[in-house]
Amino acid sequence: MSLKTRYEFTLPRGYVDRDGGLHRDGVMRLATARDELEPLRDPTISGPDDPRLTIVVLARVVETLGSLDLVTPHDIEGLFAADLAYLQDFYGVINFGSQEEFDEFVAAQQEAGPLPGSEPPAPAPAPPPFVSDEVPTPVLSRPGRASIEEIRTEAR
Repeated sequence: MSLKTRYEFTLPRGYVDRDGGLHRDGVMRLATARDELEPLRDPTISGPDDPRLTIVVLARVVETLGSLDLVTPHDIEGLFAADLAYLQDFYGVINFGSQEEFDEFVAAQQEAGPLPGSEPPAPAPAPPPFVSDEVPTPVLSRPGRASIEEIRTEAR
């Protein structure tokens, strides 16, 4: 019998990196005693009740997230609240739960599916073919005039 030490997960929303890339699938490994003790030596952590402790521990045990091979505390801080809560629950189940609890957790997530707004956008429909002899009005990226117009003023 072998011990499973790495578990795949899918975030409910997904982490959006600075370039706009969406990362939802990842791998979390089982935590060691060092993973829970070392962050307590971090000068930015005030103690076992410090909320940042969770961030640092998760950054240690989340091995990959999408195309990110190194997950940092900064990345974990950038998660949406639903994804952070999911990772906290996932951490608890794989480290302290039974196989039955793990199976129930995964089944519940699959049943729920992704949260609204986390599905990839549908491709934009193709524009209709241009069949007019008229010159189209240029489209501006901001509201304003389509062209420069002369404004008449009355002589003073």
